[in-house]
Amino acid sequence: MSTSDQEQLTSQDAPATGAAPAQRAVPSAPPAVTPAAVPTDLPDDRYLNRELSWLDFNSRVLALAEDASQPLLERAKFLAIFASNLDEFYMVRVAGLKRRNETGLSVRSADGLTPREQLAYIAKRNQELVDRHAKVFEDQVRPALEECGIRIANWEQITDEERTRLSNYFRDQVFPVLTPLAVDPAHPFPYISGLSLNLAVTVRDPEGGRERFARVKVPDNVPRLVPIDRSADEQVAVFLPLEELIAAHLDALFAGMDLTEVHAFRVTRNADMEVEEDRDEDLLKALERELAQRRFGPSVRLEIAGDMSDHMLELLLRELEVHPGDVVIVRGRDSDGFDGGHALLDLSCLWQIYGVDRKELKDPPFVPATHPAFGERETPKSIFATLREGDVLVHHPYDSFSTSVQRFIEQAASDPHVLAIKQTLYRTSGDSPIVDALIDAAEAGKQVVALVELKARFDEQANIKWARALEKAGVHVVYGLVGLKTHCKTSLVVRQEGSTIRRYCHIGTGNYNPKTARLYEDVGLLTAEPAVGADLTDLFNVLTGWARQDEYRSLLVAPYGVRRGIVERIEREVEHLRAGRPAGVRIKVNSLVDEQVIDALYRASQAGVPVDVVVRGICALKPGIPGLSENIRVRSILGRFLEHSRIFHFAGSDEHWIGSADMMHRNLDRRVEVTCRVTDPRLTAQLDAIFDSALDPSTRCWVLLANGEWEPSPADGSTVRDHQAELLKRHRATG
Repeated sequence: MSTSDQEQLTSQDAPATGAAPAQRAVPSAPPAVTPAAVPTDLPDDRYLNRELSWLDFNSRVLALAEDASQPLLERAKFLAIFASNLDEFYMVRVAGLKRRNETGLSVRSADGLTPREQLAYIAKRNQELVDRHAKVFEDQVRPALEECGIRIANWEQITDEERTRLSNYFRDQVFPVLTPLAVDPAHPFPYISGLSLNLAVTVRDPEGGRERFARVKVPDNVPRLVPIDRSADEQVAVFLPLEELIAAHLDALFAGMDLTEVHAFRVTRNADMEVEEDRDEDLLKALERELAQRRFGPSVRLEIAGDMSDHMLELLLRELEVHPGDVVIVRGRDSDGFDGGHALLDLSCLWQIYGVDRKELKDPPFVPATHPAFGERETPKSIFATLREGDVLVHHPYDSFSTSVQRFIEQAASDPHVLAIKQTLYRTSGDSPIVDALIDAAEAGKQVVALVELKARFDEQANIKWARALEKAGVHVVYGLVGLKTHCKTSLVVRQEGSTIRRYCHIGTGNYNPKTARLYEDVGLLTAEPAVGADLTDLFNVLTGWARQDEYRSLLVAPYGVRRGIVERIEREVEHLRAGRPAGVRIKVNSLVDEQVIDALYRASQAGVPVDVVVRGICALKPGIPGLSENIRVRSILGRFLEHSRIFHFAGSDEHWIGSADMMHRNLDRRVEVTCRVTDPRLTAQLDAIFDSALDPSTRCWVLLANGEWEPSPADGSTVRDHQAELLKRHRATG
């Protein structure tokens, strides 16, 4: 290197403490990839629609709720996850399509559909999934829960004694926070906040006979499912939906009026923010302004119960300015059949049911193991000493995050020989030990730089809070680059060791969040390799200063290098095959959408290179098509943990890479992402083992067919292995 480690440390110093956090401008640079002409031998209809592929993913989540082999409360959990997933899909993806449709933008999707056509397909497919979701709950999970003593009751089903107890609870805890909002010429239709649960109420004046409409918001600061009866050991747990409790006591809100109609409804609003970034404006202030406006986004979905009257629906459509095609009907079951009343809107409330302490109805308890390289939990080894001996690959949640990555930052914060810590933060937990460690380090006099991504969707408020807390403690806080989100997961620790300076690094595929690290499957590299340390030093110079760089030694960095690097390596496998050498591509990602990467895989398949893709969510590639993709196999694995790691293996070159980027436009063009090469044979063997397990023919998964449908695999009657359970056993055996 042309400069010493000490010079590099000095060159990347952030502004003095107390200076306003900076959002750096993007240095001018060439485009990420110069798009090549589309090969004539690739058909026009070679992509699947990404939005419909996402709905297929959520259908696979729902299939886990339908799976009777899953523990019962885990099935309830998957019903809740399905509901939350769908909320975000409408707030972001559907909202974006509606905006493009309403502004007249004729941008077609990769499969040739206009926004209007996509919205029509989504509406039809979504209603089918919502009906299936409700049936799984009403016909399978709810009855099974009742058999186990866990019941979600209706007001009509509870005893007089229980009603008296609940009436007292309503009077003391609920009634004081309710505010009925009337609608008449003097009272315009009230604002309905996104994702809030509401009661649409019609009352009649007994004297004049005139009907009036009012809205009552179901408060979200009291439990949605009100406990009615719970045994000491929680073997029996009975709940009443809060909206039913309120509906049963509406006479207290509308004294002297006759109640004629009550229906629950829920509105979803556009939450896809577009922050107008200006190099001369404080991003924090711009984001806070946009967050204040997000709650007033236009309606994109109206959820109603199946028994809502046409009159009430027409009123809501008119006042909320909702198109009839954006109505989603949630059907319930009563004595008259499945289209009856008592539909429970927003089944994300089943997380509360999942919280019932019935261990026999859940997956066996799981405690992540401390990686053997870092000693026992009670007798930890110095991570710096360990990394001087060699690189370590951690695989969460099987390897503990708290005793590896978190301990790495905590030891750096307390080590008197550490001079500086540089960290990217995209999402972290509400109670963040990583942030606490950075604050401790700054207060101990170390140079600490934190790049906090304020634009992390739905975590903006939390990240603003962390940014202010870090700045107050003396941490140099940077907001990233104008026009880009900083999504990479990187840490750099600079340590004085005698007369030399050594750099220690972590590069991962998941966020620095100890809570999600117990639920998300991710990998991370901990290393003292000088080339990686030099690369991260250069990267932080780009992120915090005015450096311009798009080439690195051991990294591929988006927006300039990840797509280009991946495509080049796929094409290199074709060269290996043509030269008679081994060749193959294995990819594990959350989403595969980028057309240039997909086309490179198609060309590799046409040349005869075997390609295996493990994708959790969206896949726009069509596998198994003769002459195009007959050498490509695509499978999806869902389970107890959320498969989140991004891993790449190029067999002919014998290269293994891990990183933060999915193969999507936003990751490759509009984010700072880091993909790092793993070279240690001990570690590459671990990555190969992950692929081998995921691709084992007996592993339970879904296989993508050429027509875009997902088929469960292996077939009934075959020997089936669970990928995550096998990895869990393996880590327990070696921990």
